[in-house]
Amino acid sequence: MVLLNRRNMLGALGATALTGTLTSPALAQPGKMQSWKLATSRRTGIHDLAPAPDGGVWFTAQATGHLGWFEPKTGRTELIALGSGSSPHGVIQGPDKAAWVTDGGQNAIVRVSWPDQKVQAFPLPAGTPYANLNTCAFDGAGDLWFTGQSGYVGKVAVKTGEVSVKQAPRGRGPYGICTTPAGEVWWCSLAGSFIAHIDRRTGESTVVEPPTPKQGARRVWSDSKGRIWVSEWNSGNVSMHDPQAKTWRTWKLPGDSPKAYAVYVDERDTVWLAEWGSNAVLSFDARTEKFERYPMPRESTNVRQILGRAGEVWLPESGTEHISVIRTA
Repeated sequence: MVLLNRRNMLGALGATALTGTLTSPALAQPGKMQSWKLATSRRTGIHDLAPAPDGGVWFTAQATGHLGWFEPKTGRTELIALGSGSSPHGVIQGPDKAAWVTDGGQNAIVRVSWPDQKVQAFPLPAGTPYANLNTCAFDGAGDLWFTGQSGYVGKVAVKTGEVSVKQAPRGRGPYGICTTPAGEVWWCSLAGSFIAHIDRRTGESTVVEPPTPKQGARRVWSDSKGRIWVSEWNSGNVSMHDPQAKTWRTWKLPGDSPKAYAVYVDERDTVWLAEWGSNAVLSFDARTEKFERYPMPRESTNVRQILGRAGEVWLPESGTEHISVIRTA
């Protein structure tokens, strides 16, 4: 466990922080999209994002090795250095209101406390090969689970800071991960085309096969009933697995050659998908089985993680260096 004081690290922030402001557009009406270009002096390589507890939005700046913070009211952006060699991928808000980051460059999980912004690294155990850390989720007991695309699944025991790692079934591919309302953890394998449930006591994973072969399960998210929604990159489907009933349902995304990257289920159980094939975000109502399309206003936006808070669905545009929101209330 490595602790870095952010104020010491960033004393010369003028050289590396890349902060800035811009004029914020008028707030969008419900169902409409609002966008901001990141006010930084160079490309950040924005990848994933997550709402912060102060009304801002965190994002991973993969190209520069920072955790970004964006303030919607003013358009201001701040970048917080995560450490030497950092290349962050995923970010979520923890139960402690801190930002938790999967940092592939450092082969570590990184915590950034909020609002004091102290950077604390939890390196993978000594001797662990490059894991290509991807995404993370907190279980019902408050421990953090994470995936590594090189073929690893691991845990940070938050109370002790101990990090443990296991080889994933079938090797390379672990990608998205989520937690159900009951605190259970599920993840998916992009290369392996399956989803898996973690035994939180042993850390072992049980594979569950989706009905579509070689579908490329990229991200997963739970709805309020504990059903697992899967975005399928190769097949262009969205699937739903009910662990209690042990059943599956699958829907093809609309359009020609859809590519489903991210999936997120909001507080109303509306399913949201990043659809790269048509450069759009889709919402899906499981009750009516109908999709609604939100075309992106720029070419090649490449929306990756989708996360939100009540009434807001936030989108990182990795291809354009923008952040967008769809307000649903």
